Amino acid sequence: MPRRQAIQDTQPSPRVRRQRQRSCLVRLRRWLTLILIILLGWLAFWQGTALLPRTNVLILGIDRRPGQGYVVRADTILLATIAPAKPQIALISIPRDLYVEIPGHGPARINTAHFWGENEAQGNGPRLSVQTIAHNFGVPAHHYVRVDFEAFRAVVDAIGGIDVEVEKTIIDEAYPTEDYGTMRIEIPAGLQHMDGETALRYARSRHGSSDFDRARRQQQILIALAHHVSDPWVWPHLPAVSLAIANHIETDLSRWQLLLMLPTLGRIGPDGIERHVIDRTMTQPWTTPAGGSVLLPQWEAITPLIEETFAP
Repeated sequence: MPRRQAIQDTQPSPRVRRQRQRSCLVRLRRWLTLILIILLGWLAFWQGTALLPRTNVLILGIDRRPGQGYVVRADTILLATIAPAKPQIALISIPRDLYVEIPGHGPARINTAHFWGENEAQGNGPRLSVQTIAHNFGVPAHHYVRVDFEAFRAVVDAIGGIDVEVEKTIIDEAYPTEDYGTMRIEIPAGLQHMDGETALRYARSRHGSSDFDRARRQQQILIALAHHVSDPWVWPHLPAVSLAIANHIETDLSRWQLLLMLPTLGRIGPDGIERHVIDRTMTQPWTTPAGGSVLLPQWEAITPLIEETFAP
């Protein structure tokens, strides 16, 4: 048999070719329908989250060392608000030395609310901190997030590190170590890719600067984390990040509630997050009768910031 004739005999008949084409079209329509359903579902989810109410979250960074319990002060106090309808995400850093009324304990530094609450009952530290925020600032904190040093490092490492623009070189000759000693650290100026340990040092160092500068650096880190979460190239790390959050971070937010916050971040972008620090223009240094150095809140300056940030 000639070679050309053999090749022709192996080719499918026109009927078979039509059947294959119809089958391919059916499969293509099914895939397109599935993709359309997913897109419409995501669009409905995206638009539906815009109807959610404002949620305020109190973020507490506690100065807890290995083997230590939770009866410790809050080293970092940051109030975040997420308003999908506006849309808006805002951060307000509260200085730990702010002298306010702790419900049931009288005037004291605001960072002692966690200490006194946890001292009363295990797990009560965040609750008393939430009550203290509501009592003094007049806004509710609906949820809390409690982070210690290990949790902070774990999340940053799980996401593959973060990129932070260091405005000026940080040199700390007495950076506190977890064994209650000190060490020298240096973080050069410029864009730095930080692992969890470096980011923790950047967030905690205060020698040669102030607590107000430290608060701004902490906000920088949160914005850097938001940039990473928004980057599709980083999304393969998200399961590891979710696991790190589940294993190391304490919060009364469910994973579903955290997921519902992402569309608001998508709408405004990380650079659209408002950042505020209750700084020296809103406080006054004062020495207590016992000799403690604290900051008195200047409510005439703080109240307008709170009202503007939490406006409907």
